[in-house]
Amino acid sequence: MKITIIAVGKIKEKFYSQAVDEYVKRLSRYCRTNIIEVADEKTHDEASAHEEELIKQKEGERILKNIADDTYVIALAIEGKKLSSTELASRIESLGVGGTSHITFIIGGSLGLAPEVTGRADMLLSFSDMTFPHQLMRVILLEQIYRSYRIINNEPYHK
Repeated sequence: MKITIIAVGKIKEKFYSQAVDEYVKRLSRYCRTNIIEVADEKTHDEASAHEEELIKQKEGERILKNIADDTYVIALAIEGKKLSSTELASRIESLGVGGTSHITFIIGGSLGLAPEVTGRADMLLSFSDMTFPHQLMRVILLEQIYRSYRIINNEPYHK
């Protein structure tokens, strides 16, 4: 299985980068992992709703350019479906058994995802009703993908 994460923005803090690198290393036992960073747009504090939509559209265009045709797309969105860790593992496993060899996860920018991106997604996934920094969300997502593979392989994991 190939896992791609498309994320808006770069990771700036070293401790987030180290955590991302650690989970990518751990995942290498189970799948090929690729992280694609697309540039984020600067948003000023007094941006109008129209300006915010234009920003999401620009970021969305960058995301869409990086989505492979043959991939199953899971976009992280607050309005998405909430799954337990075992349910996410089951989804990943059933996709693989069903012949899917590539899953792409999308983490949007600070304003969220453009409708074109959520429209391209095969599934919208929500981790919480809370808001998380996008850099931290990348770490959380990688940890949950790693946990999913541990569950799929009947290996111990922290509950």
